Parts: sequence; structure tokens; C-alpha cells
Amino acid sequence: MCGIYGIVRLDGVSADPALMAAMGRVVVHRGPDDEGQHADGPCAIGMRRLSIIDLSGGHQPLSNAEGTLWLVCNGEIYNFRELRRELEALGHRFTTASDSEVILHGYAQYGDEYIHRLNGMFGFALWDTRRRRLIVARDRLGVKPIYLYRDARRLAFASEAKALLALPGISADIDAAALHSYLNLGYVAAPLSIFRGVRKLPPASMLVVEDGRVEERRYWRISPAVDRGITEREWVERVRARLDESVSMQMVSDVPIGAFLSGGIDSSTVVGLMAAHSDQPIRTYAIGFKGTAADDYYNELPYARRVADLFRTEHHEIVVRPDVVALLPRLLWHMDEPISDTAFITTFLVSQFARRDVTVILSGVGGDELFGGYRRYLGNHYQAYFDRLPGWVRRAASTLGERLPSDRHSPLLNLSRLAKGFLESAGLPLEDRYRAYVQVFPLQEVRRLLRREGAAQPDMIGAAFRYAGGVDSLNRLLVVDAETMLPDDLLMLTDKMSMATSLECRVPLLDHELVELAARMPEEVKIRGGRLKHAMKEAVSGFLPRDILERKKRGFGTPMGAWLKEELAPLVRRLLSETVIKSRGLFHYPAVKELVASHEANRIDGTDRLLTLLNLEIWSRLYLDGRAPDDVASELKAMLA
Repeated sequence: MCGIYGIVRLDGVSADPALMAAMGRVVVHRGPDDEGQHADGPCAIGMRRLSIIDLSGGHQPLSNAEGTLWLVCNGEIYNFRELRRELEALGHRFTTASDSEVILHGYAQYGDEYIHRLNGMFGFALWDTRRRRLIVARDRLGVKPIYLYRDARRLAFASEAKALLALPGISADIDAAALHSYLNLGYVAAPLSIFRGVRKLPPASMLVVEDGRVEERRYWRISPAVDRGITEREWVERVRARLDESVSMQMVSDVPIGAFLSGGIDSSTVVGLMAAHSDQPIRTYAIGFKGTAADDYYNELPYARRVADLFRTEHHEIVVRPDVVALLPRLLWHMDEPISDTAFITTFLVSQFARRDVTVILSGVGGDELFGGYRRYLGNHYQAYFDRLPGWVRRAASTLGERLPSDRHSPLLNLSRLAKGFLESAGLPLEDRYRAYVQVFPLQEVRRLLRREGAAQPDMIGAAFRYAGGVDSLNRLLVVDAETMLPDDLLMLTDKMSMATSLECRVPLLDHELVELAARMPEEVKIRGGRLKHAMKEAVSGFLPRDILERKKRGFGTPMGAWLKEELAPLVRRLLSETVIKSRGLFHYPAVKELVASHEANRIDGTDRLLTLLNLEIWSRLYLDGRAPDDVASELKAMLA
């Protein structure tokens, strides 16, 4: 695990190796244990290393014996032992015990197609000195990020966008189309990034630079084809076996390892399977909040303790009331891009807590997207009942939906939010219903907010729906989530927040073979009669108790709704004041003023919308104004004094 970065000149001029040091300093948190670089003519690559496997011998960049291939790799190759044995049988001689070295020898043996053999999470860059050829590639699901910048003279890449900003000539100007995406979805969808001229390499993509030419291609996608020739019992058995194999593979480590544990089905599954493969107690970590009336809604510690006791883990938990004013500037700096999902705060806090003991953590991220765990996936189930109602009742219900208050950060108003989303979108095409559930600001509201409309860009949600094709509706939604929200929101914040604490986070539920298996599973097996994650629950029913299997879904967020209405309320008024909004020049102030008033009156899903603007303003002070996180935090505290 590390941060990688590099430059390849497109004009044939030699790359400046001195630039590597500047890029490396920015991402030192990703790899505090070691650093290295290699320069060869037009190409220079570098890394910061967090030592996980082969602690003494895994220094990067790695090279083959002839010095003709050079590699920097961020992540882990989980099937490296099997691949290494095959390559050694073909005559390859390894010089380290590092998992990443299989990429070098695999490329030498099979070329670009070797990437299909890799099971892991990775972002890597490989320089072929003989062909003067650079390959930059990202794992199938997009667990590890890669940012790119290209102009007429050079192409630069890095695990974090801020490393690219350390290069001469790359500014932190905001991208108008990316801002549009952020306001609509609460995150910036790839290939855009919030920085003009900087883009994300999409998941499962390979970029090749050779002879001054740049080619990008997608090497893998989730197949939308559903297999109805397998019985439910067979599906359950296959899921159980692949879950077990994935967790076992991802436990490989030469440093202490643990697991996040919320007591939900996903994290409990990971912990239960880890316990089955370990002769020592598994270290588990859980978090709760205190200080607001909403804490009980976010407090999952009793469920986590229940699972910890069941599997006899070495359990650790922390109850916090974080100094969110000090945290937000620091965390948004680490995020690179603004985000409205409050899970980034929780993920950082529990990562920081776990890092005291372990260097590697396993997480249950991805189970909901694979097996149908979100309540919004029940739209078709309820639609069948809704369609039976008389037309006048359906019309009245739609009108009622427009008037319902909603807020995902309030236990009561979250239920109202779900009802509101269903009633307002009932009867609409599937894509429009999906947008109604996942959007922060509807597109018409985005246009009303922005002073300047963003440049025309591909609609990534629309493109994902077109790719998902005509499979059953649930699997279409799951494919769309895996193409958009999963890599650009959940996995992005998981990577950035865990690496901010120098912790490697692995996601065994997103093993690509498990993903391919789940993608073939019919809708009625994933969700049965309104029971979310039916197949997964059946697969793990042999070792998880019923109260854990059937407990209601809780988001991995924070009591942000209460914080914004209580101690952060003065900060909201200051940061979204007429003076600040007009000086920033992005939004029409009357629209922002109306938003603040609506939030205070609980008339809309105000917390997400307000937090979207609030985080953008804090991010702007960091990146557009070029200020340090501590300085911004001090300024925010002064506003509350």
C-alpha cells in the first residue's frame, strides 16, 4: 500500500526527477515507511510506501533483473502466491517476496493481458524501457484511485489529485461541469474531477503512453446478463463459498490486521469469516457518537458487541463527540474533492482509532450494492401495490409527497424522505426514479443555484443505465451503482480517509469474482418478498444470529443533522452569507438564502443540501484560496466564538 505518482513527457524531453520529491511530500501520509523513485529519459515514477507484505524487501520502484521494466504499485494483489508459482514454473526468478512483483513478471510473460489474471485492489504504473512505454492501470471496482493530468507536453498521474497540484503549471481552478455533478450527486462522477484539467482514470481502465500517443481502454465491466438456470439453493451455496474464499485471501499480511465492526450484516459477515480462518482472536473496531438527541439512531455499539462476543474477538470501541469544526478542513483536504456523504467523517474517526493497533483493516463496504441492501431497491416491490390504487389516490399521494419534510440525518424524517422519494417518483421510468432517490439537488435546482451553467459533459448515470441494458430492474440499479456511486463516493472516501491515517483498508465483499457472481443472480433471489439481501442472508445464516440478519439498515454516517441545527448553525449562516456567496461568485444568493430557510423549517432534505454547499465553501478555502487546514479550522472556530 502506498501513494504512487509520476510524469511521462509526450514531447520526448527528459522528465525532471526533482519533481518527484514535491509530489511525494504531499502524499507522505499514504506511505510513511519508505519512498523511492526512478527516472529514465521521458519517464519518472515515484512512490511513498506503507509496508504490508515483505517489510524489508518490498522497496519500490521494483524492477526486473535486466532493469528493463520498472513498477510502482499502490494496493495488494491477493492471489500473488498462486501467480508467483505459475511464473516461477515458467522460469521467472523473483528477487523479493512482494505481491507487486508478479505484475512485472506477468507483463514480461504475457503483456497487457496479464491484468486479467490479477485479483486485488490496485493502481499501478509500469515503465517498459525498451519500448519507451508507460502503462497506468486501476483495479476493476475502483478501490484505489488514480488522477491524471495531460497537456501538449506531458502526462502526469498520482494516487491523489493534490500531488498533481504540486507540479508547475497545474492550478486548482474549479471545473464547471464537475461542480454541476457535485451539486447533483453529492460527489464528482468520473472521469471528471473538481479540478479543471485533472481527471480520474475510471475503474477497470488501462492507460498506455507510447511514442507520444495516449490510449485509454476499459479492460473489464460487470456483465448485465442474468442467469436463471440456477436454483436459489445453488446461488446461496456459491455465494457462501465465494465469501469465504474472498475473506481468506484478503487476510494475507505481514503486519497486524483487524476489522471494522458495526454489527450490520456486512461487517458481521466479514468478522465471522475472519474468525473461522484465524487461530487468534480477531481485532474489531466500532464507533459511537455522544452529545446529541440523534445519537441513539447512529449508535450501533450494542450490535457490534453482540457480534464481537459471538466470535470472541478482541473488541475495541470508542464513543466520540468530535470537534467537527476542526475536522472538516483537515478531512476535506485529504479527500481532494468536496463530498456530501457524512460517512467520510465516521470512516476517518474509526480508522484513526484502529490505527493505534493495526496497519490493515477489513471492511464490509460493497455488500449493499452487490446484494440489494438499500431500501430504495424496494421501489418495484412497493410499485406493484401502488399501481393497484385508484388513479385519484395515486395523484393525491404524489401531491402529498411534494409536501413531506425529509432529512436522511433524522430518524423520523429519514422515513419521511424515503416515502417522499417513492411518492414523487412512482410511475416514472426506472432511470428517473433512481435519480430521484440518489440526487442531492435535482437538475433544475442545480441550474437555479449556479450563476454559470457547466459545460456539456457525458451523463454518467445515463451512460450506466444504457450499459445495464434490459436485465431485470434491480440488477440494472446495482450495475449503475457499481459504475458511479460505489467508486466515486463510497470507495473514494474509504480510501482517502483510511489512508489519511496510514491504514490500509481492504473490501473483501468487492472481490471481483464475487461481484461477477452476484451480477448474474436474478432479482427475485437477491430480494425476496420485500426482504433485502435475501440471498446473502441465507448464505450466512449458518453463523450469524437472526437478530443481526434481520436488523434494520443503518447508514454509516454521523448526527450531522443535529450538529447543523445546534452548534454549527452560526457557522452555516456565516459561510453561506450573502457576502461570502457573492464574493465566491458560484451561486445566486437568493437560491442559497431560500435553502437555508427551508432547512431550518424542515421543508426539504436540507441537511444533505446544506452540507453540500458548506463543504464546498470549506474546500474552496483550502484549494481555491490555498490555505492550510489548520488555518481554515482556526478561522471557522473564530466564527463560532
